[in-house]
Amino acid sequence: NPYAGLVNHLRAAWLSGKTRPMEYRVAQLEALGRFLDEKKEDILEATASDMGKPSFEAYFTEILLCKNEINGTLNNLSHWMKDEHVDKNLVTQLDSAFIRKDPYGVVLIIAAWNYPIHLFLVPLIGAIAAGNCVVFKPSEVAKNTERLVAEMLSCYLDNDCFAVVTAGVQETTRLLENKFDYIFYTGTSSVGRIVMTAAAKHLTPVTLELGGKNPCYVSDTCDVQNVARRVAWGRFFNAGQTCIAPDYVLCSVEMQEKLMPALREAITEFYGPNPQESPDFGRIVGDKHFRRVRALLCSGRVAIGGQTDEKERYIAPTVLADVLPSDPAMQEEIFGPILPIVVVANMDEAIDFINARPRPLAVYAFSCDSKVVNQVLERTSSGGFCGNDTLMHVTLTSLPFGGIGNSGLGKYHGRFTFDTFTHHRGCLHRNMGLEALNALRYPPYSQQKLGLLAATFEIKRKGMCTLL
Repeated sequence: NPYAGLVNHLRAAWLSGKTRPMEYRVAQLEALGRFLDEKKEDILEATASDMGKPSFEAYFTEILLCKNEINGTLNNLSHWMKDEHVDKNLVTQLDSAFIRKDPYGVVLIIAAWNYPIHLFLVPLIGAIAAGNCVVFKPSEVAKNTERLVAEMLSCYLDNDCFAVVTAGVQETTRLLENKFDYIFYTGTSSVGRIVMTAAAKHLTPVTLELGGKNPCYVSDTCDVQNVARRVAWGRFFNAGQTCIAPDYVLCSVEMQEKLMPALREAITEFYGPNPQESPDFGRIVGDKHFRRVRALLCSGRVAIGGQTDEKERYIAPTVLADVLPSDPAMQEEIFGPILPIVVVANMDEAIDFINARPRPLAVYAFSCDSKVVNQVLERTSSGGFCGNDTLMHVTLTSLPFGGIGNSGLGKYHGRFTFDTFTHHRGCLHRNMGLEALNALRYPPYSQQKLGLLAATFEIKRKGMCTLL
């Protein structure tokens, strides 16, 4: 296997204990911070070359949010690493019972192309913080960013413990044949199944950050202009190439009629009369991706936008009205600047529509009535939820980010990334003396011993107060 030597080299470094001291982890995390600071312009340039990503969006997602993760981790690492002492029963009162935060070992991170720095760096931060050695593979689709990471990051990190692998599909398949101690993958559900199958051969645990069709319910009682701006921002940010973007809107026919002019106004406000000329609207990442997204324009009727330019890989911010559940745009995750609107009679029908489909990465609900938002939250299931806005829940490192069912497995961001790459090792350190206390559990057994054992080990339910 072409990667066996690399994996073995990193495993030897991990077994040496090099990555375990807090000082080492802090030094590597600080080096990542310097990478973001010193290569800021290179990152902005690379992401602009790969998908026309506006510098504002690139700085916010690829640099600022990543620096927040680094600083939040550095601020809390000593606390996260500490042994966590737990409750004890009567028999173990004089002993030490605790959870030790152990690194897994050598882990593999495979990132996606739509946020090509953020989606490998955020899990990498947690993997380093947890004391692991890491092989990380940036996406080959975002070629310029991949080259930047491959050439520059090795100048900042310890090459004995951290390695960048540039690989296409065939090479990644060979890479996955190696035994890793944890695999973190961001991408599509179809590839997620391949990764999980490869991991199963070595009984390797995985986190899968996948995608899905994120529904956005808009009730009849809301501020239409605010809804239009927030939905348009979330859908057309990064030219729609965001795994948590609202994928389609569910609303009544009356709300559809109100939303159309408001969405048209919001799009013009954001990107001007011709979004193709706007410096704030991106492009589709590749020709194959462009053709796939363009083919979805045949769904429903084009109410706003619809213009395309294959040479520029440009697809205008587009809203499709009267889309049917059987239309092409409703059969797959759009991952582009197209927003279908599906008409439903009411909230109950919207919830039934959501629950009849695979569980998404995010559910959005808009209403001036908080009871409506809470109903959607309580009666649906998804990786995350955001009421009266889009995307913003992902900016909080205090919230776990991850999917459920088809949209993924596991979670990360902030403390949750550290925990994902940490083996929580249950430990009990007993006193060598006081052997008389152990006599109850030793043969020969008796009914008296069993009674005393039950009294010392049993957990009783706490009393409940009932109001009559």
